[in-house]
Amino acid sequence: MVGSATPRVSATVVLSKPALQRVLDNLGNSGFQLIGPTVRDGTLVLAGIGNISELPVGWALEQKPGSSRLLRINSTDYFGCTVGPHSWKRYLFPPQTDLLTAHRNGKGWVFEPSPDDAPPFAFIGVRSCDLHAIAIQDDVFVNGNIRDPHYAHRRERAFIMATNCNTAASTCFCTSMKTGPRVHSGFDLALTELPECFVIEIGSEAGSDVLAGVDWQPASAFDLGRVSQLIQRTERQIQRQLTTSDLPKLLYDTIDHPHWDVIAMRCLSCANCTLVCPTCFCSTVEDHSDLTGSDTKRTRVWDSCFILDFSHLHGGNSRPTIKSRFRQWMTHKLGAWIDQFGRSGCVGCGRCIAWCPMGIDITEELSTLRSLGAR
Repeated sequence: MVGSATPRVSATVVLSKPALQRVLDNLGNSGFQLIGPTVRDGTLVLAGIGNISELPVGWALEQKPGSSRLLRINSTDYFGCTVGPHSWKRYLFPPQTDLLTAHRNGKGWVFEPSPDDAPPFAFIGVRSCDLHAIAIQDDVFVNGNIRDPHYAHRRERAFIMATNCNTAASTCFCTSMKTGPRVHSGFDLALTELPECFVIEIGSEAGSDVLAGVDWQPASAFDLGRVSQLIQRTERQIQRQLTTSDLPKLLYDTIDHPHWDVIAMRCLSCANCTLVCPTCFCSTVEDHSDLTGSDTKRTRVWDSCFILDFSHLHGGNSRPTIKSRFRQWMTHKLGAWIDQFGRSGCVGCGRCIAWCPMGIDITEELSTLRSLGAR
């Protein structure tokens, strides 16, 4: 079907692969800035795109603890790469956000909030684990008692084109966290890439609207069966597991276990894990003034609980050792987060494993704490 006809919400349709370009064009013509996975500077990043040719066709990420390598493969898949070091939080909760400016006017100071002039974003190729990560950050920034206006402004205008995973990295453990590899909710469009076409589930009116003028056909039972088979194949690829049935109690019960010292001997406290994590939200505020002292800017920047100064309070530091900082991160992520938000802060994407220079694997460390703590 083509022309003015658009599919209903919750329908599943089939598009030829070239037709995806028309969908992207419709989004761009509606004022969205398209952000998607692309290869730049020898690695996979999330950045502005405009054409389907900019998607990482023929590339794969080989990941293991402490290692991520971009490889050329014989594939025509547009979304064959697993997640890279970037996550969508860098556009919803940017690494640097201007909060306000202050100007001396001769008699005093004039304070002005900094406008957020970012365009509405269309996120292309969002994996299920990252959809869950966005939902977790929603809990932090907009669903609680305090609403962050900068995050809310970007989040409310975002269009999400998700994709079911057709391959898994060795570091993935989303099945343990019940966050993937299949997309279930929170999207405007959800794609499944088959060799010759895309099978697309319509998740919202906005998702339906961007298919105006695009050739599409209703998905058949055969198409839906192929989608299920692909996702089941991806699930079988995921070997890494993290048992959650005894969390957060396990972490609280082993808070003083000597194994934390063993982990600390490997940890560099470099903060890589928190920077690549799609749910970590620690930040600090910095003030900068010009040389005359008449103009000042206040900026929010990403921070990390692994940084020594982050836990420096009046009178001393509450976490002066690497052991205490790593324990805080892991215990909060897999333990206290459940008490605070009703769900784990981990979505099983495996980024912290791949981008840890020492290859520290939280699934293995939790399993070790479980076996040692039971003795």
